[in-house]
Amino acid sequence: MTIKRIHSGGEFEPKVGYCRAVTAGGWIHVAGTVGHGTTAVEQCRSALDIIGKALADCGADFSHVVRVTYMLPDRNEFPPCWPMLREAFGENPPAATMIECGLITPEDRIEIEVTAYTGA
Repeated sequence: MTIKRIHSGGEFEPKVGYCRAVTAGGWIHVAGTVGHGTTAVEQCRSALDIIGKALADCGADFSHVVRVTYMLPDRNEFPPCWPMLREAFGENPPAATMIECGLITPEDRIEIEVTAYTGA
């Protein structure tokens, strides 16, 4: 089995010791991703862009996502993100979990982690 590691250049990758995504045996694991911006909506949109690029680098897209976890420090900031999440996943909604928790910096409003399967 070949393992491929995708680095996105995020500031925490070298600090913490991880990469944006790992693909192995048809599975793609995308690390928790926080986007740019000041609001949960801005960060959600940016995180989806970063995740979409990581998936593309692995030969996949959002239709391959089978599991998603959303982490927010304030669950009340989640509903405004729903329309863009529905748009991203379209007719292929994954199993999902939302967790209210602290994130790595106080400025972070949403973190998104996905698992995808290509069957390859």
